[in-house]
Amino acid sequence: METEKKAGRYARIYDQVTELLIKSNNPISAMATISALLHHKMDFFWTGFYLLHEGKLQVGPYQGSLACIDLKNDTGVCWAAITRKQTVIVPDVHDFPGHIACDSRSQSEIVVPLFNAEGQITGVLDIDSATLSTFDETDALWLEKLVKLIHG
Repeated sequence: METEKKAGRYARIYDQVTELLIKSNNPISAMATISALLHHKMDFFWTGFYLLHEGKLQVGPYQGSLACIDLKNDTGVCWAAITRKQTVIVPDVHDFPGHIACDSRSQSEIVVPLFNAEGQITGVLDIDSATLSTFDETDALWLEKLVKLIHG
């Protein structure tokens, strides 16, 4: 999708999420809403959250095929985003050392860290595509804006 069209679609999703979450104080509800909107409006393969819980990274609200429940510590793209404290874009997951393949149809991935109001990482937004090189800086910019809405 061309950059301008993609940015426009993200802007509309952002406005819709903002409107839907205006009265919500529940981060799980916010994650479920964001996952559903992104998955269906951006036509992603897998869209969801992994949350830190007692030292484990465990699946949270998501849309798509069956997810891995626990992600092996310090392995894969999700843990890389947590360790680096920044968004990680992977054009080809097969080239990423330690990639965790919950579904072999995944080809590219973007992972955005989720920070709480105190600035601590509580999890990640993980999005997979069934095609190579789907994600770029436009995705990173808008997805980072969207996850900031979760903890207000």
